[in-house]
Amino acid sequence: MDEHPGIVFRGGPAGRRAALAGGPDIWELMATLKQGKARGEKAVGETAELLGLTELQVRTGVRYYSDYPDEIDVRIKRNLEEADAAEAAWRREQAALA
Repeated sequence: MDEHPGIVFRGGPAGRRAALAGGPDIWELMATLKQGKARGEKAVGETAELLGLTELQVRTGVRYYSDYPDEIDVRIKRNLEEADAAEAAWRREQAALA
């Protein structure tokens, strides 16, 4: 945390994860930033607005990500896979009810 002021670590069922102090996990922040259409400085502003953060908070998260991209990308990928699996299960259930 000394290297990245504004970053905290939270525990949970999936293990320890980096997050903004008083804000979302870094993987959530970066997933939002990457999924947006904007790039560069405009992406920072749009992500801040979408998540109710300051641009400084977004930059803090991006700075952490730039040092640990593999760690964050694994969490983003895992979340997308879980969401896809949940949607597939829902679609099967809907088909069974038809």
